[in-house]
Amino acid sequence: MTDRFLAGRAALVTGGASGMGRAMALALAGAGCDVAIGSLLDERPLGTRAYTHLPSAADLCHVAGEVIAQGVRCHAAPLDVRDDNSVAGFIEDTQRALGPVDILVNAAGVCAQDLVVDMDDATWHMVLDVNLNGAYRTIKRCLPGMIERRRGRIVNLGSTASRVGWPRFAAYCASKHALLGLTRCVALEGAAHGVSCNAINPGYVDTGLTRRGSVERVKQGGQGVSVEENLKTIAMTQPQLRLIPAEEIGGLALHLCRDEAFGITGQDIQVSGGTLW
Repeated sequence: MTDRFLAGRAALVTGGASGMGRAMALALAGAGCDVAIGSLLDERPLGTRAYTHLPSAADLCHVAGEVIAQGVRCHAAPLDVRDDNSVAGFIEDTQRALGPVDILVNAAGVCAQDLVVDMDDATWHMVLDVNLNGAYRTIKRCLPGMIERRRGRIVNLGSTASRVGWPRFAAYCASKHALLGLTRCVALEGAAHGVSCNAINPGYVDTGLTRRGSVERVKQGGQGVSVEENLKTIAMTQPQLRLIPAEEIGGLALHLCRDEAFGITGQDIQVSGGTLW
């Protein structure tokens, strides 16, 4: 019998229409949690050299259906975490549809591959705005209610890039390092009020964003002459000889929402299959 330990709770997942955001949303729904999913859609491109996997409106609807199939309620709508009004409106609509936000998952993210000396300012600011400021915008609006109710779980999607550097990934690494600092500060601010905040640091996960990164590497003359070859090369260089399934990220996020996991806070938990990057 499925453990519905989150029945009666509501979660908000940014970037929830694809990849690890989708996996975390479905894991929470499977435990009985009502879930709001928001994503930037492909009808609104980034407009810089930053990249991500942008789902379609149909993708968003499909994931909403997957959530509802778990026997819970779902609010699904476009969301741009770069936009204060978009974030505020999405949270207000979520609260009207599902009630107070008990669980916040910040999974929306973008990447860029440029040497520091070649990077244009717009791309740099875009990566920082989505990966860092996006989480700040949602946390700032959801944390007060969690503190008032003395119960909340915040999960930020970091990266192995939160701990190390890598050529051509300065913006991404900087944003994820900073997200880890935000995570630790929020954890301390919420600790006495029943609120935990952690970061999950994935390595190479089998998602649309990972595939999009391979497209960039092939363009730059990276390993492999095709996207599929590049993905296979990456998998074969990992200690476990695989890309990590997104469902494993979902399982960890779900565990962090258990009452028994409240003592885990301010942490960045590596899910990298043993690799450092």
